[in-house]
Amino acid sequence: MSLRVHDEDPAAALLRERFGHGGFRGGQRAVIDGLLAGRSMLAVFPTGGGKSLCYQLPALLLEGITLVVSPLIALMKDQVDALRAKGVAAARLDSTLERDEHDQVLAGLREGGLKLLYVAPERLANEAFRATLKKLRIALVAIDEAHCISEWGHNFRPDYLKLAKLCRDLKVPRVLCLTATATPDVAKDIRKGFRIAAGDAVRLSFHRPNLDLRVTPLADSARKPHLLERLRQSEGAAVVYVTLQQTAEEVSTYLQKNGIASRAYHAGLPDEFRASAQEDFMAGRIRVIVATIAFGMGIDKADIRAVYHYNLPKSLENYTQETGRAGRDGLPSTCELLACGDDRVTLENFIHGDTPSPAAIRHFIDHVLRLGREFDVSPYELSTVNDIRPLVVDTLLAYLELEGIIEATRKFWATYQIRLLRDFERVLDGHDARRKSLLRKVFAAAKEGRGWQTFTIAEVARETGAEPRKIVEALTGLEEAGDAALKKSGIRQGYRLRKDPGDLRELAERLDARFRRREAADLARLEEVLDLAMHKKCLTGFVTAHFGEKLPAPCGHCDRCRGVKPAPVPRTARAEPSEAELLQIRALLDERHAALKTPRQLARFLCGISSPAVTRARLSRHDAFGLLGRLPFGEVLGMAEAW
Repeated sequence: MSLRVHDEDPAAALLRERFGHGGFRGGQRAVIDGLLAGRSMLAVFPTGGGKSLCYQLPALLLEGITLVVSPLIALMKDQVDALRAKGVAAARLDSTLERDEHDQVLAGLREGGLKLLYVAPERLANEAFRATLKKLRIALVAIDEAHCISEWGHNFRPDYLKLAKLCRDLKVPRVLCLTATATPDVAKDIRKGFRIAAGDAVRLSFHRPNLDLRVTPLADSARKPHLLERLRQSEGAAVVYVTLQQTAEEVSTYLQKNGIASRAYHAGLPDEFRASAQEDFMAGRIRVIVATIAFGMGIDKADIRAVYHYNLPKSLENYTQETGRAGRDGLPSTCELLACGDDRVTLENFIHGDTPSPAAIRHFIDHVLRLGREFDVSPYELSTVNDIRPLVVDTLLAYLELEGIIEATRKFWATYQIRLLRDFERVLDGHDARRKSLLRKVFAAAKEGRGWQTFTIAEVARETGAEPRKIVEALTGLEEAGDAALKKSGIRQGYRLRKDPGDLRELAERLDARFRRREAADLARLEEVLDLAMHKKCLTGFVTAHFGEKLPAPCGHCDRCRGVKPAPVPRTARAEPSEAELLQIRALLDERHAALKTPRQLARFLCGISSPAVTRARLSRHDAFGLLGRLPFGEVLGMAEAW
């Protein structure tokens, strides 16, 4: 390892001169020293614990570039902007960049002018980008939200699974894995994947003395009035977490009507609405934001005085991550769980909805592995054809990569649309004879529309005999020259078959077993949230124990420590299907929808769990959609199998 020449303590000097801090926070120095000594490290720091400095500072002392893998574009942008303001050569590669910005970043990489590069994990599925990385001197790979690597992490992302192998392929000298929510088992998984010694895992305390943990058992009808009363009795910014987008809208509207400045935030809103809600909250123009889990990652608002879980979180990891957004300024803050048993069915049904049926997995495997040695697929089409959710499609493809059966090559757009801004012949005048000939052939193969011409690249290549790459270069060149407006659609991912997959049925059974284990683990995580609500002793101690930390004494600042005893979590009495509902279901079956042909598809539909096939058939508008959403999925599946 080569260090730049600084004072006798280069890290401390850089901390003061470049980052403006007088000293390191807990755990930071140990992580940084380990990296500078050439070791891979795991940092399990609570939300707001100063994880980013652990790689930003070493990046400036190590020879070579630091690659930062982060799942959130907004967070990447904020960190890159902050680093550039400090004079650090940092950049990001993400889907929001224009072509010239993208090319500038790649040029900076090739010329060695960058110290930190932020990318999303999905970027690494591009073979050309991986080839670029192999030519670089990579000093460090920092992986944010590293719990996503583990299948047993609470928000597992398939592309994270491939990072350990990629780091080995690139011969990365050191890796830093960062997370705020790793249980001992997940931390062990991360250490195993990246060959991190047990002594090089730095774990800070999950105990936040300024957070007051409360659990209030409530019937569903009592939640809104209770929340309103709490907000009226308190001051300061608050985040209210809900499960469903519809609930976010309902609760926010209720608060507004009762004089509380509030906005809803969820993935179903247009980007500009979400950005506006977030900006209003951050600037203090509204006091309360009512949000699904789409809100929170990368939010750096220090004075959030309360976090309310209007609905049960799906795991203690989610609970800890979300409550951790309160009181980052160190001042007293409240975290209250409004515990209602009605949420359990909804959350369990989501878990079941993400588990593909054995038949769907068999069909998927048979489809993908018969496409040839070099092939490309549309994740959207695979999702629709096999009636498997997009994230699950990505997971299946990642599993096949981990099995060594396939290897990702490149992502590309299948369809380009062009609207010429000048006469075609005048456009051609600006090109040499070879490009003119190609453009004439390509435009002759286009499908004419109202003002726009559509080019399906694979079809145009077949008709013209030109390479797809050359066709794309010709079309994008028109946009770059200002001769045309361009729209792209239909993302596809290329793959290469690396080995014979063997018995496809046996492979499908093996993958099905993995999904069943994950489903059981997710259900167990939800059960732990209910255990927290009913826990008789210190609530803070219960949460920290989940992450492998035993408090020396009760916290003294939670409901149980104040003497508030646990009470049963209320649940609305469950009504069995009525005769009218059964008649409605029989009428639905008589309609013989292709999207509802299997018992699992029917059960998901009746529980209100959307699927690609239901969406495509526009059946989520059907009167029977969600008809039995109050019942556990297992019960509805049993009924569906009997019908």
